Amino acid sequence: MNIIILGSGGCVSTPRACCNCPVCTEARQKGFPYARTGCSLFVKDVNLLIDTPEDINVSLNNSGIHKVEHILYSHCDPDHTMGMRVIEQLKMDWLANSLGKKPENPIEVASLPAILADIKKQGTKYGSAIEYYEACGLIYTKEIRAFKKDNILIELVPVDEQEHVAVFIISSNSKKIIYAPCDVKPFPKSEKFQGADVLIIGNTIVGDILKDGFVLSEDNSLRKELFTLDEIDTIRKQYGIREVFITHLEEDWGKSYDDYRDLERGLNLIHFAYDGLKIQL
Repeated sequence: MNIIILGSGGCVSTPRACCNCPVCTEARQKGFPYARTGCSLFVKDVNLLIDTPEDINVSLNNSGIHKVEHILYSHCDPDHTMGMRVIEQLKMDWLANSLGKKPENPIEVASLPAILADIKKQGTKYGSAIEYYEACGLIYTKEIRAFKKDNILIELVPVDEQEHVAVFIISSNSKKIIYAPCDVKPFPKSEKFQGADVLIIGNTIVGDILKDGFVLSEDNSLRKELFTLDEIDTIRKQYGIREVFITHLEEDWGKSYDDYRDLERGLNLIHFAYDGLKIQL
């Protein structure tokens, strides 16, 4: 099983446009892995992409991806979906289209029914963007609770009863990876998580001193929305997960690639993701 963390950034990519803070300046000068694009993941074995942030085209190029056959969505938040125009770049041949030729092998776009319904509401005055791409023959949409191809199984576990957010269990043979990029607090309970080799999780605030010396007080509302590292470690222990990678790393945390590497040395089995990180099991 071959997984690539295409994008490890948060709601705001690093470098943030027009920001001259030390972290953004360094990322602008050095590029990857100091730079971070929007949160996304690629399952190389089956050419499957999870989420399309605005800069997904950059992420795909950075990791040398040659084909995307499937796209799954975790939820409909803009930072995970608004790069869906990559579908045009992947499948639209405007010259062939001018002759009335439709593309071959449309991309499958799938998720839980409620998530797919949310995404179909996104668009312009001309209507749903996803439905437009489907009408063009670039994609077809499918409501699913599991994806199976070759020796890869991906199960979509709803975060709550409304099912507007999914956690992904990616498994092959005896190996298992949990991908929980966003909006997963409180973390759903499932015996299916037990004994996973890797948990890749977002929604984690890193430290009490953030960008520009911002002090995160104990009563700050972010603490209700986001996990602390201690809470992540509790999840790891609860399900007997071998190791954890933190993704969806916000520019607002004010930490560089080197800062995260330094922090890792004091943590137990918790690592920080970066764009292009490969996980092979």
